Amino acid sequence: MARYPSTTAASFGPGRMTPAVKLLVIVNVVMFLLNLIVPLMTLRLGLQPQAVFEQFALWQPVTYMFLHDTGGVGHILINMLSLWMFGTELERTWGTRFFTKYYFVTGIGAAATSLILSLFIDDIYYTVTVGASGAIYGLLLGYGMYFPNRPIYLYFVFPMPAKYFVMIVGAIAFLSALGGPGGGVAHTAHLGGLIVGYLYLKGLRARPFDEIKYRWLRWKMGRARNRFDVYSGGRSSEDDWKSDWKKHIH
Repeated sequence: MARYPSTTAASFGPGRMTPAVKLLVIVNVVMFLLNLIVPLMTLRLGLQPQAVFEQFALWQPVTYMFLHDTGGVGHILINMLSLWMFGTELERTWGTRFFTKYYFVTGIGAAATSLILSLFIDDIYYTVTVGASGAIYGLLLGYGMYFPNRPIYLYFVFPMPAKYFVMIVGAIAFLSALGGPGGGVAHTAHLGGLIVGYLYLKGLRARPFDEIKYRWLRWKMGRARNRFDVYSGGRSSEDDWKSDWKKHIH
């Protein structure tokens, strides 16, 4: 898993973009420009539950993340700014491979949330959703979990720890989702990104197969020691060895 050094010099934002963040920003901007030229892309690549269920448009839960409202630059500007500010720090911490996987898991999970709720809410069923906001909310959740005390400026004015900021935007997304779609904002997708991100990250900290892998590796190493008369050095405590091994499987 590749890792990148954190920027220590004082500057606005997290510093230079990391590889996955840069590629995602480029793809989103290119798709935005293409969509300005070919508006029909929204209908084909945006997320519309009716098309997914009735026309088997199974690509839409992925492609919708790379389209944005072409009525102005505000939508894509806010999402790309958030991707840079929160995603860069997370990619440096997690590495490119895990960061990219998490980004798509939360984005697709947000789409899945909208698809499930659309079966009960007609307005969502026939509505086309575009934007990376579901994945962005997932990144925000990850940022709040890994950097809970980092200051974030609410409305760019009021500083507060990241963990409280996540709680506030989560509550807003939840209450807005209860009120149904409105204002052109996919609140269900936002809420889905938060929930899926939380479940995914919490699940990694308590994976049920870790213990099985650990026992299997110990059995293999025990056989190797018996066969070649190899004696272990360094850590003598099984708990320390297990802890060290788990530290590297992520």
